[in-house]
Amino acid sequence: MVSFTKLFTAGLVATSAMAAPMQAKRSTSGKRGAAYNDVTTVSALSSGGTISWAYNWAGSLSGALPSNIEFVPMLWGPKMFGGWVTAVETALSSGSSYILGFNEPDMASQANMSPTDAASYYQTYITPWSGKAKLISPAVTSSTSAGSGLDWFESFIGSCGSCGISGLAVHWYGNTADEFKSFVTNAVDTASKHSLTEVWITEFALNSDINGAADTAATAAFLNEVLPWLDSQTGVTRYSYFMCAENYLLSGSTPNQAGQAYISA
Repeated sequence: MVSFTKLFTAGLVATSAMAAPMQAKRSTSGKRGAAYNDVTTVSALSSGGTISWAYNWAGSLSGALPSNIEFVPMLWGPKMFGGWVTAVETALSSGSSYILGFNEPDMASQANMSPTDAASYYQTYITPWSGKAKLISPAVTSSTSAGSGLDWFESFIGSCGSCGISGLAVHWYGNTADEFKSFVTNAVDTASKHSLTEVWITEFALNSDINGAADTAATAAFLNEVLPWLDSQTGVTRYSYFMCAENYLLSGSTPNQAGQAYISA
């Protein structure tokens, strides 16, 4: 649900620097990641050693990540097709081992694609790197409306059976840990049905965290419950809470109560 305006501006800056070597790092075995807009914020979460990867909804990391954190490039949507080839080649040559698909193509305010159009774009812009990296599906919302969420994914994968995808990416925004666990279980079952070996939750948060009423104590309690559970789920391979930024997981340059839970739970 990140603002495309911010991302596109960042993407333009990153594109101008694509010729310079990136500093993507090889991932450790951990599942936990950092979703960021400002690369300098990631270091606040990295000190605990639990963060192993990061992404910024773009193809270029636009700066340097702390050591041992892998940058994962993402093709946000059609407005970022220009410069994508250079960006992804640079990322892969710098150590990235995965590529993320489109951002919420099932939502009109985000990448906004039909499943068939998304399949065609995926085959054109992402599938060619199969074998050089593991390919993750477009990240769908947790909506249960017809044509959205996992229903959108079912249509997409039906049109993209030869896309070389190895994992399903999903987002979740809701109110309780039980709701979250139920959705993730459904996502894992969906991935398994299509012989996909990985599920990534690349955005998840309590609704209160994104509606301007964040309660860091409540968020910390939520994370303390769901993170050990995620780590125990063999079908879930990576996840990132929304997000590494002020008033979310950070207060200034340090983790707030929620951020402390995120790096220690």
